[in-house]
Amino acid sequence: MGRKLLIVEVAGLSHDFEVAGLNSQTIESVFPAVTCTVQASFRTASSPSKHGMIANGLFYRKLGRPMFWEQSARLVEGDRIWTNFRLRGKRVGMVFWQQSLGETVDLILSPAPVHKHHGGMIQDCYSKPSGLYRKLCRKIGRPFKLQHYWGPLASWKVGEWIVEAVSEILSNPDLAPDLLLSYLPSLDYDLQRKDPKTDKSVIKTLNRVKEQLLRLIKNAESNGYDVLIFGDYHVAPVRCAVTPNVVLREAGLLTVRHIKNMAYPDFYASRAFAMADHEIAHVYIPDNNDIPAVKNLLKDLPGIAEVLDVEGQAAVSLNHKNSGELVLVAAPGKWLSYPWWTEKAEAPDFASHVDIHNKPGYDPCELFFGWPPGSVSQNTGRIRGSHGGVGPKRHVTWASTFSVPGKPTDLIELAAMVRHWLDESPQAI
Repeated sequence: MGRKLLIVEVAGLSHDFEVAGLNSQTIESVFPAVTCTVQASFRTASSPSKHGMIANGLFYRKLGRPMFWEQSARLVEGDRIWTNFRLRGKRVGMVFWQQSLGETVDLILSPAPVHKHHGGMIQDCYSKPSGLYRKLCRKIGRPFKLQHYWGPLASWKVGEWIVEAVSEILSNPDLAPDLLLSYLPSLDYDLQRKDPKTDKSVIKTLNRVKEQLLRLIKNAESNGYDVLIFGDYHVAPVRCAVTPNVVLREAGLLTVRHIKNMAYPDFYASRAFAMADHEIAHVYIPDNNDIPAVKNLLKDLPGIAEVLDVEGQAAVSLNHKNSGELVLVAAPGKWLSYPWWTEKAEAPDFASHVDIHNKPGYDPCELFFGWPPGSVSQNTGRIRGSHGGVGPKRHVTWASTFSVPGKPTDLIELAAMVRHWLDESPQAI
C-alpha cells in the first residue's frame, strides 16, 4: 500500500507558536509572505519570479484593472510538486487552497458564492466531483458559512467546518486522495484585529487552533495518513497604515474620476498606481520614463522601509512580468493601505462594503463593522497585525509526523523535499 499524506497550511502559524504533539521547527517563509504567493510557491517549489503569483492580487495591464483573489489555477505558472505522483496513478486533492479551480488534481473544494444581480449572495462551494460539497453538507449537518471565512464575523469557527470536511474526506475510501492539501485560516483574523504580542484573547484562539489540528492529526493517522503542517507567514504588530496612493494622487500621478462626488481611480490615465497588499505594494508605472520620479517620491515616504526596483526585485526572486515596476516594503509597525482619498465623502461605494474581488488592494478593515449598520469599517487605525515581510524575526513553524530528508531553510525547500518524498512513494497498486 502506498504512502498517503495530509498537508495543512495554517494561516499565521509563526515561529513562536508550537504545533501540539509534534516536533516543531522554524523556517523562512516566501517573500512576500501573503497567502496566494506562499501557496503558489509551495505547490510549485519555486519563487514568485517563476510562478507569477506576486501578491494576493494581480494588475492586468492590458485591461487596466487590478483584481484580487481570482481562483483560476492557470494563474500559477510552473510544474506542480505532485505531477509525477499523479502520473503514477496517485490521487491528489485540494481543500480551500487559493487558485485551485481548474487545477490538475482529482478533488477540489473551495468557496464559490454566487453574487445576485440585484444584491445579496447565494452561499456555495465549488467542488470536484460536482456533488462533493452537497455530500459533505449532509454528512456535517450544515453548509459552509462564508461569513465565518471573511468579514466582520470571520473567526476560528471557519476551521470547525473545514476540519469536519477534511475528516469526512479522509475517512471515505471513495473520496480520500493519496495527497490532500488543506488550509486552516482559523488563527488569521484575530492576529489582524488584535495585537498578537499583547492581547490575551489571541491565546484563546490559538488554543482553538491547536484543538482543531489535534483532531486533524488523529483522524489522519487513523486513516493511514502522515501529516505535514506549516505556517505561511508571521503576523507582526502594526499601529499605522501608509497610503502611497494618496501621495501619488497629490503629485498628479494617480488620476481619479469623480462620480456623484466619489473619487474612482482612472487606471487608463494614471501614470502610477500602488496595488497594496498587507506590508507590500506593487507600483505599476506604464511609462518607464516616470520610474525615477516615482521612486524618488516614494522612497522618502514615512513608513516605507524599501523601494525595490528591477534589480532589487531580482535579489528577492520577485522579478516577474506581473510585478510592479517598483515594490514598496513597509517599515516595522506599518502596513500599506490602498485608499487614494483623505476625505470620507470621496470614498468609492465599494470602500464601505466587503468587496474582496473588486477593491484594488487588500482591505483588512473589512474585518470590522462600520457605520451606518450594514457597512464595514474604513478606519485603518483599528488594524493591529499585518504580514508580508520575512527575516530572522519573521520565521514560521512547520512540523510533520514523518522524517523529511535534510533540513529545509525555507518553504520552497520544504516543498521540494515533499516532492521528493512523494516521488519516493511506492508505486500505486
